[in-house]
Amino acid sequence: MTRRLWLRVGIVAVVVVMSIFYLYPAKKTINLGLDLQGGIHLVLGVDIDKAFQLQVERVGDSIRGTLEKKGIAVKSVERRGTTELVVQLASAQSWGEAQTALKDFGALETKESDQTAGRVVLAMRPREVAAQREWFIKQGLETIRNRVDQFGVAEPSIQQQGDNRILVQLPGVQDPERAKALIGKTALLEFKLVNESASVEQAVAGQVPPGSELVYQRRVDKETKEERKTPFVAEKKALLTGADVANARVSIDQNTSEPYVSLEFTAQGARAFADLTSNNVGRHLAIILDGNLYSAPVIRERIPSGQAQITGGFTTEAATDLAIVLRAGALPAPVQVLEERTVGPSLGADSIRKGIVSSAAAALAVVVFMLIYYRLSGLIADVALALNLLILLAAMAGFHATLTLPGIAGVVLTIGMAVDTNILIFERIREELRGGKTVRAAIDSGFARAFRTVIDTHVTVLVSAAILYQFGTGPVKGFAVTLAIGLLASLFTAVFFTRLVFDLLYMRSRRVESISI
Repeated sequence: MTRRLWLRVGIVAVVVVMSIFYLYPAKKTINLGLDLQGGIHLVLGVDIDKAFQLQVERVGDSIRGTLEKKGIAVKSVERRGTTELVVQLASAQSWGEAQTALKDFGALETKESDQTAGRVVLAMRPREVAAQREWFIKQGLETIRNRVDQFGVAEPSIQQQGDNRILVQLPGVQDPERAKALIGKTALLEFKLVNESASVEQAVAGQVPPGSELVYQRRVDKETKEERKTPFVAEKKALLTGADVANARVSIDQNTSEPYVSLEFTAQGARAFADLTSNNVGRHLAIILDGNLYSAPVIRERIPSGQAQITGGFTTEAATDLAIVLRAGALPAPVQVLEERTVGPSLGADSIRKGIVSSAAAALAVVVFMLIYYRLSGLIADVALALNLLILLAAMAGFHATLTLPGIAGVVLTIGMAVDTNILIFERIREELRGGKTVRAAIDSGFARAFRTVIDTHVTVLVSAAILYQFGTGPVKGFAVTLAIGLLASLFTAVFFTRLVFDLLYMRSRRVESISI
């Protein structure tokens, strides 16, 4: 009996030491949520239709290229609606060969066909549309998460909301505009050749040559802050994209001391870049990001190193953000901010102060009540309550959970439930004493008979906490996590720790005539 008693004392000691270890220092180990330390709350809408349009247009380019490689002349390949392509052959005589070639595109099905006119309408299969829709959101989540991680935000919350929305919470961020620009930038990087033979003046007037597009290079004068736009005519076909970039970093030009973004291509991208520069010496290469031309250097010679530069009069901050989005990858679909809330650090500090005051007031009221009503046993329950709070905070620090304002409410509720467990046990012991049992027998029966009730109540609330966590949003999840951890800590302190103290005080070899309860 004595050996088992001291083993239990050792277990409690280990739990206390480990809790202090995980909790120290508290300011660095406990992550505060958006409502406690300030930051920004964004709800982003994902333009799924635009993503489908871009993807269908890329598939159209692939179809044209495949048919032309097989010697099949194509008059046009145009997108119709969101998920359909209209393929018009130059001659109906190649209809059979074209149909064979189109079978390679399994994601598409034939919706309309006119062999006489050499015209076929292809549409994405319904299951492919559903799969792509899900992929657009998941890839958007992953890309935004990568950008935020490289931005250096501690404990961000990024999750899907509904069918086409993404919830982003960034605690501690004090520059909302920079964060929004970083998150919302599509970051579609394209390398295209400049159409040297096209007239820029005619393109600006609306006469853009087929297969080309009008893009602008924007420069902001550092003194006057005025924006100057220079038009260029670039070919529509992208010879390289951001998918071919393996790494991007900020470097400093030794001559101008201005920052620029240095790119390193993947192995496949390096080979494509070498071929591109080898075949187009003397031409301008347009480097375009999200439709804006950043630079259009002249290709002087073949570049086999697989490296390139993006210059554009960047500030260090702008160059850093551009490097981040290029490393994280392009968003599969454009996003727009649907909802924005900014919580200032002073408001967060006020919430922390009120949360501490409310928790302290609740704990003090409970402590005083237990001392008055249950005397020494009440003091044991109060010590168990303090241990419960220590374990709760240590567990949150160990699991890197985020403490939110609803989480503080969960702490206050945990205080009440922890004491409620002790009250169930104490009242059961009182009943056993009134029934004529000895102190030791009453303690044994009280803990044994109250145990089932304690387990039932805790399991019921744990199930509720699990449901809240599964279906709730960020603040509700914070409440559920705090409540669940507090309940598990309550089981340990009320059933294990409190019983240990009773055993040390009343269950030793000496005879016990009374109990303070």
